[in-house]
Amino acid sequence: MALLEDLVGKVQQQMGASHTPKHSDLIGHLMQMLGSGGGLGGLAGLTQLFNQGGLGHVVQSWIGTGQNLPISPEQLQQVLGNGQLQQLAAKVGMDQGQLTQELSHLLPRVVDHLTPAGKLPEGDLMGSAMDMLKKFM
Repeated sequence: MALLEDLVGKVQQQMGASHTPKHSDLIGHLMQMLGSGGGLGGLAGLTQLFNQGGLGHVVQSWIGTGQNLPISPEQLQQVLGNGQLQQLAAKVGMDQGQLTQELSHLLPRVVDHLTPAGKLPEGDLMGSAMDMLKKFM
């Protein structure tokens, strides 16, 4: 778990994110969900959810090299669904409204930083994230 904590810390530093325990927990759980064995099915699964929800252009802006389009907490809830959000909220000790508010700011930045070349990484997301972070070390 120390590797994940180190990864979360590096992502926070690169994103300029705060280092509160809840924020760290949220980023850590989000990274796990975006991993190949996570509940979202990786970045490809997340992209598919956004496409199905009619917001494919939003997630593509995060993946691409241009400016990230914003997403509202309501749009995020629509795409991810109550089940995923309730589980994540329970894990990080937030209510669902607070969680979707945080995620609406955090998720675009995380996806953007995990796709620096403007495309989805092939293979294991955690391995790709570690490769990305090595460039900053």
